[in-house]
Amino acid sequence: MRASLLQIAVEDDESVKSRRLRVSSLVREVAEREGPDLIVLPELWTTGAFGYEAFATEAEPLEGPTYEAMAEAARDAGVWLHAGSVPERAPSDSGAAGEGPLYNTSLVFSPAGELAGAYRKIHRFGFDKGEAVLMGAGRELVTVRTPEAVLGLATCYDLRFPELFRGLVDAGAEVFVVPAGWPARRRAHWSLFARARAVEDQVFVLACGTAGAHAGVPQAGASVMVDPWGEVLAEAGPAAAEVLTVDLDLARVAETREQFPALKDRRMGVAEPRL
Repeated sequence: MRASLLQIAVEDDESVKSRRLRVSSLVREVAEREGPDLIVLPELWTTGAFGYEAFATEAEPLEGPTYEAMAEAARDAGVWLHAGSVPERAPSDSGAAGEGPLYNTSLVFSPAGELAGAYRKIHRFGFDKGEAVLMGAGRELVTVRTPEAVLGLATCYDLRFPELFRGLVDAGAEVFVVPAGWPARRRAHWSLFARARAVEDQVFVLACGTAGAHAGVPQAGASVMVDPWGEVLAEAGPAAAEVLTVDLDLARVAETREQFPALKDRRMGVAEPRL
């Protein structure tokens, strides 16, 4: 499977509409130039992951403007497209549009432009502010089956919670796709967690971040592709927009698990220690 990560530059002086048009065009250009099977975009690239004030004003229903633009781009490009994530405004309990809770929702489209999966981010960053209080928490693990591999979906801060990824492995995931808006001040953690999740779960990790600054918060960039043995296959720089394209040998997943069958030694349901 050939995969391309699009490390998008997100700056506050560009409108959401303009960025949506720019990114749609970039998806088509990369598809034509690089010939990937899968293209991946970052987290909350429409608003910026730290653009908290824009979450509510730019929130969309699931099948909103970004959905429509990305579905069309996937169809035109003939690729599987992980369209990063958007601030989703869910319907209210009464079913009324524009009144329900917000979610940080990832969208995956097939080459036919059909929605293949939607994942609401489970672990929200911010502790007692920002995303943690503005967004609702997702409740379901999500995988997407492509002709080449089963993708396990996670988003940014999820990387700090390895139990989520164990669940994705149990659901058959062979490739973790992780869009992010990770801050530059914790760039070392980003790279460490991407490699750790690959090694402990013996999968490929495709972690796609942003360049630029979100609401004044410099972004880490450093989008990275890691193989099941923890080897970095490609890594972007920290500051600028960049495209990474790598051919993934998906047989490496089964080979690694056979050569070093650590997953078989998992012990579940261990009793609590006595005090």
